[in-house]
Amino acid sequence: MNEMESKPRMSRHHEIGLTDDQAIEMYRTMLLARRFDERVLLLQRAGKINFHVSGIGQEAAQVAAGFALDRNVDYFLPYYRDYGLVLSVGMTVRELMLSVFAKAEDPNSGGRQMPGHFGHKRLRIVTGSSPVTTQVPHAVGIALAAKMKGEQFVSFVTFGEGSSNQGDFHEGCNFAGVHKLPVIIMCENNQYAISVPIHKQIGGRIVDRAAGYGFPGVRVDGNDPLEVYRVVKEARERALRGEGPTLIEAMMYRLSPHSTSDNDLAYRSKEEVDENRAKDGIPKYKQYLIDAGIWSEEQDVQLNADLKVIIDDATSYGDKAPFPTPESTLLHVYDGDSEGGRA
Repeated sequence: MNEMESKPRMSRHHEIGLTDDQAIEMYRTMLLARRFDERVLLLQRAGKINFHVSGIGQEAAQVAAGFALDRNVDYFLPYYRDYGLVLSVGMTVRELMLSVFAKAEDPNSGGRQMPGHFGHKRLRIVTGSSPVTTQVPHAVGIALAAKMKGEQFVSFVTFGEGSSNQGDFHEGCNFAGVHKLPVIIMCENNQYAISVPIHKQIGGRIVDRAAGYGFPGVRVDGNDPLEVYRVVKEARERALRGEGPTLIEAMMYRLSPHSTSDNDLAYRSKEEVDENRAKDGIPKYKQYLIDAGIWSEEQDVQLNADLKVIIDDATSYGDKAPFPTPESTLLHVYDGDSEGGRA
């Protein structure tokens, strides 16, 4: 046996700086996001909640990005499908369930916003508004503050490919490029803007737009969490060196309907969905872990059982938690001097 043959082959996750435990924790978080999403869809169908916007099929890129960033200092500006991202940076399933049920304890908005409008002050998750893509200039403003203060953190913002056509995206990118700001701008390209396929909404490629703003653009397979982790990590290191923004276009597929009010089979075929289901990042990553010798089917069965306990607990807690009171729903809406207002 020669020297090369005697050395153990380095796994991909080791090559990009992940330990075995971190690689497994990424998988656990991806699966947790998926099982949460599936539970909420059932709750909506059962009439327990009113509305849900699903992120099934997008968890691999979301979680990988969260793991590549610094959860202690960076700022996160997610869009409404990013359950995997917010779980990866510290939100709990119980907190997400409180939002789903619109309960008073909801840390996102006290039960006053639609689900998916994430916000968590301690975790530096900045609440988005209902108009899409407004979070991009907000992320750029946070990055400007980092540069002005000389502080070492980045802002990370996500959005769908449909909303990349909005003016907020272009204005944010232009400002970030002019001032070389430490912001990472990631498009989760899931192929559909509600019912409109990508070839009817975008001329060219989103990633190529970065050149017009003077910073790099990287297209990555969003079903490959290790590749997404590598790209986001490199973008963060670049930003902290003072080299400015990076636009990342993560290619993926939305396996679920746009929302619970959407009939996706009215604009795409079951065969198309099934073809893309075979590319789903979660089972592919599970098989990678097994092939790397750090995971097994027995461990996977136990993990699914453990996650069910967590989700059952969160569902029960969210269902029983009190709704906002009339007074609390007006809190912070009006100032104390307004007629009928609340301080």
